[in-house]
Amino acid sequence: MAGDSPRIGVVGSANVDLVVRCARLPRPGETVLGGAVTRLAGGKGANQAAAAARLGARVTLLAALGADESGAWLARNATDLGVEVVQPVASRRATGVAFITVDDRGENSIVVAPGANDDLDVSGVDLEAFDVVLAQLEVPTDVIADVAGRARSLVLNVAPAVPVDPAVLARCAVVIANEVEVAALDLANLANCVVTLGAAGAVHYAFGVEVARASAPAVTPIDTVGAGDVFCGAYALRHALGDPPARALAYAVTAGALATLAPGAQGGLPTDTEVRSWLAPDW
Repeated sequence: MAGDSPRIGVVGSANVDLVVRCARLPRPGETVLGGAVTRLAGGKGANQAAAAARLGARVTLLAALGADESGAWLARNATDLGVEVVQPVASRRATGVAFITVDDRGENSIVVAPGANDDLDVSGVDLEAFDVVLAQLEVPTDVIADVAGRARSLVLNVAPAVPVDPAVLARCAVVIANEVEVAALDLANLANCVVTLGAAGAVHYAFGVEVARASAPAVTPIDTVGAGDVFCGAYALRHALGDPPARALAYAVTAGALATLAPGAQGGLPTDTEVRSWLAPDW
């Protein structure tokens, strides 16, 4: 991407993902046998930052990492992917960990132990330096409220599904939710809400009225972990570039689909060139 790439600040979590594959996800109370445990870099904040950087944005990740080997490892990984890592506060807690099971269809189940992420505080950071701030809900809600009050343009991914002050949602330029998370939102009160539909693509609503829809390309997924995060990073980039909803959606659903073709939340991050190769010639 050209030198006028937008600056995106990502306020969010960084976790170590401990992943185990199994034939199928266990039902409540059931034990299933899985394969070897794999350690991967993850966390919605780190995933979305890496995705946006891979696609060509200038990205700064504002996160809280533990003063442990895992924190140092995550910081190195993000830097290697082109992300500037800023830790506004020092945490005495362990670095966050996500426990992930993935079945043979690529579906997943995740439990997160936030650790140092709960100590994040960006009150001393100049958020106006960023064209767009991208945030999620794996960090304290007061952090999100602070960001909503100071960011020039906030794209908020309301994941995981936790209560959000309507005043915070009202300050967002765009709210991104999946099919489950959107149930807690009043679309009629949101200026722009993007609802992701997995393999079916995504829809953009303006005050509850559908204004754009995009279908995802047909792929055979290997691992869906992190696909939603790649969508968010891609959408934030195109939003920062001023794309209209239909154009931003087409780009983001394509990036999200391509992310499922490799294991791990950051294992299949597509480039801008790769995404464009899957889009229509007149995109």
